[in-house]
Amino acid sequence: MSILDLNSKAAIVTGAGQGIGRQLALTLAAHGAKVVVNDYFLERATQVAREIVDAGGQAIAVQADVTDLNGVRAMMRRTVDEFGTLDVLVNNAGNEGANPSSAPPKPFWETSPEDWQRWLGVNLFGVIACVTAATPFMVKQQSGRLITIISDAGRVGESGIEVYSGGKAGAAGFMRAVARTLGRYNITANCVAIAATLTPTIAPVIEAQPPETTKRQLERYVIRRFGRPEDISGLVTLLASDSSSWMTGQTYPVNGGFSFAM
Repeated sequence: MSILDLNSKAAIVTGAGQGIGRQLALTLAAHGAKVVVNDYFLERATQVAREIVDAGGQAIAVQADVTDLNGVRAMMRRTVDEFGTLDVLVNNAGNEGANPSSAPPKPFWETSPEDWQRWLGVNLFGVIACVTAATPFMVKQQSGRLITIISDAGRVGESGIEVYSGGKAGAAGFMRAVARTLGRYNITANCVAIAATLTPTIAPVIEAQPPETTKRQLERYVIRRFGRPEDISGLVTLLASDSSSWMTGQTYPVNGGFSFAM
């Protein structure tokens, strides 16, 4: 029996229409989970759900904005109506949300609350909304797995993306507090901290930059390459499984050695 067997657990993955979220949804389904593929854009979620079903898995697509608590609550209810339980929530939606700005970045001291909201909305408030909406179902069934994808920027800080770093750090602190509150109900809460990963958003930027820039960036990684979505999905699957039942309140780096932690 595989230690990563998810045994028909119902799992929601937010922001799963592309990139890391897509890979997380595919991997969880491959290990037996029934997956709710969430995205702000329904057509993206539908495509990923179709991939899962075509491969023999179970999945549905659900459109929801993670910063909209009412919409998120409706997604949780639909999950339970469709699959009978809500066992795993993976908060993957991040970055600037569904509609990132194309404006050149400015020093943080020249930004406004409107600029901050783009980063804090999905990365912090979205995590709080999703966990808030999922918790009553998990408490009722006395079990659950809450997993949030953060960034090494939230662990060690990153120049140029200060508010994003703060949002991710805030999400990690929230998850630690949630772990203390919900442990008595056999609900675990953990974070996975990632570094630069070749997603459809990041890969074109790296490909377009001068080779010497890429070389300098990779010098910060002990394993001299950027991450791939499949690098993250293994640990998330472990945290979603019964094998992680005594692991909670932690942040686990998956970062190619960009930073170290005890």
